[in-house]
Formats: sequence, C-alpha cells, structure tokens
Amino acid sequence: MGFEHILGLGLLQGLTEFLPISSSAHLILLPLLLGWEDQGLAFDVAVHVGSLIAVTTYFRKDLKKLILGWSASVFKQQHSQDSRLAWLVIVGTIPVGLAGLFLDDLIEAYLRSPLVIALATIGFGFLLWLADAKGERCREQYQLTIKDAVVVGLYQVLALIPGTSRSGITMTAGLFLGLTREASARFSFLLSIPLIFLAGSYKAVQLMSLSVTVDWFSIISGVVVSALSAFLCIAAFLKMLEKIGMLPFVIYRLLLGAFLLYLYVPF
Repeated sequence: MGFEHILGLGLLQGLTEFLPISSSAHLILLPLLLGWEDQGLAFDVAVHVGSLIAVTTYFRKDLKKLILGWSASVFKQQHSQDSRLAWLVIVGTIPVGLAGLFLDDLIEAYLRSPLVIALATIGFGFLLWLADAKGERCREQYQLTIKDAVVVGLYQVLALIPGTSRSGITMTAGLFLGLTREASARFSFLLSIPLIFLAGSYKAVQLMSLSVTVDWFSIISGVVVSALSAFLCIAAFLKMLEKIGMLPFVIYRLLLGAFLLYLYVPF
C-alpha cells in the first residue's frame, strides 16, 4: 500500500468518524476518484484503533471520572452525576449493538448501494439542520435522562444505514432533546467509544479467521495518521461548534450527496 493511500484513508477515517458528514460516503468516493484498490480488513481495523486512541485520549479525564463513578455505583452503591452519565452511555449503546448483531447481513445485502448512501447523506443532513434550527439548546449532557439515552440510542441505530453518519445522527438526537451543541457533540463522542471498540473487535475477530499477510508498516502508519487526525478534529470541532453551528456541515452533506447522485444515478 502506497503512503499516499495510507495517508488519505487514515485522514479520512480520523476526520469523518467524528464530523457529522458520513464516513461511508467518503470511503466510497475517495478510492473511486483516485482509482485505489480495496485497502483490506487489516487496515480497516488499524484506522478504527487510531480513532479509538484519539477519542479516549481526548476524553481521558472525563473517562476516568465516568469509570470511577460507575465502579462506585456498582460496588459501593455510591451514585453521582458521573456514574449516571456512564450508565447513560451504556444504555445509549445497547440498541445499536443489538441491531448491528442481528441486521448486519441485511444491511450488507440491501443498503450498501451508492444510491442509498447518497440519499441518506442528503436526507439526514436536512434532519441535522432541522434539529439545529429548532432545538432549544439549553441542556447539558448531565441533564439527560434514561429515556433520553434510549432515544439517542435508537437514533444511533439509523447510523447502520450507510451515509447517515453516526456522529451526525446522535448529535441530531441530542439537539432535538434540547442539548446545547457542545453537549450533544460530547455525548456523541462518548457514545462512540464503546461502539468503535465493538466494531473494531468484530473486525479483528474476522481478520484472525483469515489467512492473510499483514503489512505492518501500513498498519502502524494507519493507526498513527488516524489517531492524530481524529484527535485534532475533535479538538477543533468542539472549539468551533458553538460559533459556526451545524449549517456548514449540512451544506457540505447536500453537495456531497448531490455529487454521489451525479456519479451513480443516470438522469
């Protein structure tokens, strides 16, 4: 695998995993435009590991408090806002975990088409704009309830549709529930941690069942590029979000979806 291939896909994973712009749309578009061959399962695992390193590093202080709070609630029956938020992250992850387990084959068979990706990129882009425009934006993540976590978790199931954007749909849910932009993004990023871990573990299990030669240079480089780009993306996004809102990402999604329709749908 050439270094430009490693750099491009590593950056793509790092940026699109956390911005509300749909990673699947980009992962289909970039190799097509540049004529790249499939990068293989091992590299997919590597860039997911990079994203996981980035988000856990960025939220390391938050995660420490959540883990300690959750442990205290389980073993000592001592409850706090951190233990409560930890439980909300767990509750919000359950729906997509179950749906992914039972619907993976169905999604692979019927929902991987460029048309679905293009329409989802556009449709859920409009939904993100509506949530940002109509949401009250007056609540913080610590004010979420169990019911709210279930709602966000059910929205996250929609991310199994290629083109939806996991971060985009969970932020959409958060905004509809009245969270501030930053709170919706932070809860979305916290939700990504168990999900990326589960998805990466599933891919790793698949990889171990295959007899393939591993290109360790590509793997390590992919981890590094993905981790660095994802970390910088999270930091910049949270810093700018309250100022710029979701509209730039909505416009980008509409343009990207239209371009995919132009490429793949005959008129």
